[in-house]
Amino acid sequence: MSFEEIVFNIIGYSGDSKAYCFQSLSAAREGDFKECDELMEKSKAELLKAHHIQTKMIQEEASGTKQELNLLMVHAQDHLMNAALAKDLIEEMILMYKKFK
Repeated sequence: MSFEEIVFNIIGYSGDSKAYCFQSLSAAREGDFKECDELMEKSKAELLKAHHIQTKMIQEEASGTKQELNLLMVHAQDHLMNAALAKDLIEEMILMYKKFK
């Protein structure tokens, strides 16, 4: 897989993860917790795919294979970080909805 494909996979999986998170939050707002939980599981699965790619790159670099660092990679890492943060915060917000509905 080319460097660009790797980077765009991180961006794509992260973006899908974040989208599922917000859909999950919307379902919680409507009181549809079954849908909410299903969407959050999809979000976690997509985030895990992105994280596995990142972990593989880190392991390769730790083994001596230098990774290319450019604006595109920084952008991909930004997407991954934002998706992870969105997941964590939205999970907490969903718990609040579940507590009060």
